[in-house]
Amino acid sequence: MPNPALILASSSPFRRELLSRLQLSFESISPEVDESPRDGEDPVAYVQRLAGDKARSIALEHPQAVVIGSDQCSYLDGQILGKPGSHENALKQLQQARGREVIFYTGLSVQHQASGFHAVDYAEFHVGFRDLTDQQLEHYLQVEQPYDCAGSFKSENYGITLFSHMSGDDPTTLVGLPLIKLTQMLERAGVQVL
Repeated sequence: MPNPALILASSSPFRRELLSRLQLSFESISPEVDESPRDGEDPVAYVQRLAGDKARSIALEHPQAVVIGSDQCSYLDGQILGKPGSHENALKQLQQARGREVIFYTGLSVQHQASGFHAVDYAEFHVGFRDLTDQQLEHYLQVEQPYDCAGSFKSENYGITLFSHMSGDDPTTLVGLPLIKLTQMLERAGVQVL
């Protein structure tokens, strides 16, 4: 039996690259979702809500497709840190993180309107940042310009030089799409990955 159509509810090139590792045909559609945190919302609830909202917004338009939504934030000092959007904000985030451990939460949702399947989960990943100088952080930002990445780095590239340690169950969580959990969720939704 053929797999249903698969849609990644994201415009992220990083998530597209990760999903392509599963050797499945899919298309990407960018969802229109307000990503602002709600008052008092903890990071797990935040990323799960956004992942679900993104998947739902596309699934309603494509009810026969299995839709994947995902969102990520970094969390430090009781504060959700999103994408910096600028050099100045990225430098502030990296200065705040230096010498400390930051937790990255990635929400994941798989929805299939036609069958009524709906699953939401999250994964976390811990990253220890080296105690780097402002000059070193500036150099990193000039080289990589990670202004569209939660936490202000790209761990799959030069950003690895910022870390003293990393820990978590699935390294793809840090890049933005936890493939181990996703594989299990897709299979429950009727998508044959293997």
